[in-house]
Amino acid sequence: MIGIINRAVGTEQRLELIYINNDSQLSQRIIKVLAVTDKAVKAYCYTKRQFRTFKLENILSAGPFHKRMGA
Repeated sequence: MIGIINRAVGTEQRLELIYINNDSQLSQRIIKVLAVTDKAVKAYCYTKRQFRTFKLENILSAGPFHKRMGA
């Protein structure tokens, strides 16, 4: 998972995260990774339309975002 996040730094690739916050609430986010530290991911969150910092320990899954086609 960290490999996918690191490879996305500085690219236009969007990632889809499943994230649990400090209140144990799950959320699904679409992000553009701007930087990665040893404890966090700094990103632009398309879901919230804001710059956000995500704790690595709270990221449950991460993968490439694939735009879903409507039915």
